[in-house]
Amino acid sequence: MSGAATKSPVRPTRVLVVDDDAGIRNFLRMLLELEGYVVATVSNGNEALEVQRQDPAAVVVTDIFMPEGEGMETIVQLRAEFPLVRIIVMSGAGAYRGADYLQLARELGAAKALKKPFAPQELIDAMREVAGTQPAA
Repeated sequence: MSGAATKSPVRPTRVLVVDDDAGIRNFLRMLLELEGYVVATVSNGNEALEVQRQDPAAVVVTDIFMPEGEGMETIVQLRAEFPLVRIIVMSGAGAYRGADYLQLARELGAAKALKKPFAPQELIDAMREVAGTQPAA
């Protein structure tokens, strides 16, 4: 028997990406997987809630404007059912007709808000902050 201590494996952070644009979903999945996260993707808020109920993620990255369960409703429902989940919201809309959607999302419980388009490093930094994770080795 070896004298070296056996390290217990660190469980990777599960992330759920929610966006109605397949190209964005796939790009974010690849980016986050390269950083060591385990990533699931869905195309709307309704699907996000179904997946979260079956296999909860620690972090949800969601768009705001989507058909079939838009982001604001999704944030409110996630907060009600999963109070510990960390949420990163993203949108290209920002402000419209006097409403700042990214700020409203933060008020509803999102930990971080990113305005599209954002640099990949911005999402990585936001993930590390909200998930409390370190850079991939």
